[in-house]
Amino acid sequence: HHKLVILGSGTSGLTAAIYAARANLNPVVVSGREAGGQLMITTDVENYPGFPEGIKGPEMMDLLKAQAARFDTEFYNGDVIDADLSQRPFKLTLENKETLTCDSLIISTGASARWLGMDSEKEYSGRGVSACATCDGFFFRGQDVAVVGGGDTALEEALYLANICKSVTLIHRRDEFRGSKIMQKRAVEHEKISIFWETVVEEVVGNHLDGMTSLKVRNVKTDKVTEHPLTGLFIAIGHTPNTNLFK
Repeated sequence: HHKLVILGSGTSGLTAAIYAARANLNPVVVSGREAGGQLMITTDVENYPGFPEGIKGPEMMDLLKAQAARFDTEFYNGDVIDADLSQRPFKLTLENKETLTCDSLIISTGASARWLGMDSEKEYSGRGVSACATCDGFFFRGQDVAVVGGGDTALEEALYLANICKSVTLIHRRDEFRGSKIMQKRAVEHEKISIFWETVVEEVVGNHLDGMTSLKVRNVKTDKVTEHPLTGLFIAIGHTPNTNLFK
């Protein structure tokens, strides 16, 4: 039995662990399926105080975890598959069927990448289609790829891939980006990045032997569909909260 269990090991979960451990609550952190959270797939963190030159996302998470561990936070790898919050103590069931009980529970389960929802996207997932440039970008070295999205995540993915790939096509359904001005400026001015404004993805084209070979897109103003020889598509259209367990 534990005083406090924290679900999630991203920035919020580990920050909670640091405060709780210093208050002698002996917290237990259940890491979750994506241990370390979204910063584990982020390249440079430039907007966090105390790092004037920026810091790599995974490096920052290692520091946070070490800080939590210093105050005797206990870590469980894996995910919670069932939570009974109907009465205290709360009861949690882990993937390995082990159960944890606790007086208090902090839910910091974060979010997972949102997908476009096309059949062809599913068909070529892992064979040309990805939701993580820092995870999979290496496999597309020297190739022509596309990124879909208009926020900071999409801009960051495009800039990261531009250092690896032959070219990057940034596809956005609107006529302006939602991301921060500095990220917009970097993307627009980058010689390897071209932008398809007011455009949506229609279909990922490929075959079982080669994986993805091209991408069909549609201009939302003219309705014209065009096909482009691209071997990679990175989805960066936001995230969905990981809260299904508690509905």
